Amino acid sequence: MREYHDTEWGRELHGDVALFERLSLEAFQSGLSWSIILRKREAFRAAFAGFDPAAVAAFGATDIERLMEDAGIVRNRRKIEATVANARAVVELDGGLDALIWAFRPASHPAPRTMAEVPAVTVESTALAKELKRRGFAFVGPTTAYALMQATGMVNDHLADCVARPIGRAD
Repeated sequence: MREYHDTEWGRELHGDVALFERLSLEAFQSGLSWSIILRKREAFRAAFAGFDPAAVAAFGATDIERLMEDAGIVRNRRKIEATVANARAVVELDGGLDALIWAFRPASHPAPRTMAEVPAVTVESTALAKELKRRGFAFVGPTTAYALMQATGMVNDHLADCVARPIGRAD
């Protein structure tokens, strides 16, 4: 967890494949601990074709059943089906997933001083979740959308005195 926190979480992430992976993993994490997802990350990558949206969008019923038998991932049918549906939605986007998600980055985001100041949902995450759902995405409520925003550096919720907080980032 420390390595993920110190080197990935809260760092800007771009690219449709990378963002589709994070969106998918955040959805799988819902109701579970993030440490479970991180331990299974490589298995998720193998199971979901490296999170290539076009490849996952082509998954059919046989693939869903294969994934339901894969002990290396979280075997939740609704989350697996949502990942396939989300890949199809990514493929249908005109400007790409990166442009869509990053369009919801807040203009400013003050550095939290305590964990109590870190929200679970924001106006922006609610709007992002609504737009993703409008475009056919599943398992992307406002809390999951905010977790995605945190993980991908759209917001910087490293505490003000955190050693992992990127230097020069007041937002």
